[in-house]
Amino acid sequence: MVAQPQQKPILISGGGLSALLLARSLLRSNIPFLVFERDASISFRAQGYRLRLSNEGLDAVEAVLGPEGFAKFYDACGKTGGAGFAAVDPLTGENLGTEHSTVRREGLSSRDGKVIGIARGTMRSLFIEGCEEFVRWRHHVTGYELTDGGVRAIFADGSKSVEGSMLIGGEGIKSQVAKQLSGGKLKVYDLGARGIHGQASTTAFKALGEGVFRAVDETSHPEGRVFLITNVRAGDMDDPNVDFGWTIGGSAGVIKAPNDDYTIIGKQAADIARGLTKLWHPRVRSLIDNMRDDDAAFWKITCSSPDGVPEWPNEPRVTVIGDAVHAMTPAGGNGANTAMRDSALLGRLLAEAGGFKEGVTAEYEKVMRVYASEAVKKSFSTAEVSYSAVINESTATI
Repeated sequence: MVAQPQQKPILISGGGLSALLLARSLLRSNIPFLVFERDASISFRAQGYRLRLSNEGLDAVEAVLGPEGFAKFYDACGKTGGAGFAAVDPLTGENLGTEHSTVRREGLSSRDGKVIGIARGTMRSLFIEGCEEFVRWRHHVTGYELTDGGVRAIFADGSKSVEGSMLIGGEGIKSQVAKQLSGGKLKVYDLGARGIHGQASTTAFKALGEGVFRAVDETSHPEGRVFLITNVRAGDMDDPNVDFGWTIGGSAGVIKAPNDDYTIIGKQAADIARGLTKLWHPRVRSLIDNMRDDDAAFWKITCSSPDGVPEWPNEPRVTVIGDAVHAMTPAGGNGANTAMRDSALLGRLLAEAGGFKEGVTAEYEKVMRVYASEAVKKSFSTAEVSYSAVINESTATI
């Protein structure tokens, strides 16, 4: 019997949510793959705001993980009652209700009539299960080269990967694969707005009660507004060993990191958050005053063009997923859910094809452009209202 040639692996650039969920899909389909991630380990960037999962996001995760894997995933998610945001006046601590002008009119609940949320770090840990031996840490992908029969990833030190059958760029908003593939058409705009996210024990949240809360301070800062969003889950509220997360955002110019360094984590970020909220009522300020300093981190508010995902000449062996192709503001909670859809869609097409096949990336990009363009537009339009986001010819790109 003639031995069959060994199938070349699918190369995945980045170890974020969409990349790891795609890897998990390939694992279930017995398609060889390798993941290249610039960080030293999965715990290198543990900070991150909690993600709300839509029905579409949950359906995508379930399609990839299967019944058993999804049951474990869903069990790890927090479930909060209430269908939408409730407004709180941060200066008086007064409940303003769900119809107040500072509250976005959007349904938050998904399965079982609950708001489903999970920490980024928890998601990554669950998605990577079974894939660990195929992840190559400390490998920063800066581009790729096509070969006669495949593709190689190029790393920051000038070395190259083994030859793969395909390369999937999933390394986030600074993706060099996306830039090369699209000829610079894929751009991410820096909206100027900034945020800080952090965590505190449940005891700091008790005065709020259960729900998804939004507090907007329009008057304390001459540069613009500051807002806070948090999710308080009744099922965990009485366990002081559980932390709840919150995120603070500010319009452009309000939140400034030392030396404009937004990679800073820890006490410096925590102290700035406390300074921004020093005039707030104790009912709300308790979340910030009692934060765990080590968990505080900055984040930039960025977005792809609200005109939609652009067209570029299709390359059968290379495509992009997640924030690499459609970065979104946190407004509307669309980014991660859309990324999950990418992973499920591309994973399904690859499973049906048995791996690389002409036409797979073209079909994926055709379908993805429709739902991703809609999601980016929705996210940006919400950000226009929430923190006066603007994208025009003078808006900086990253």
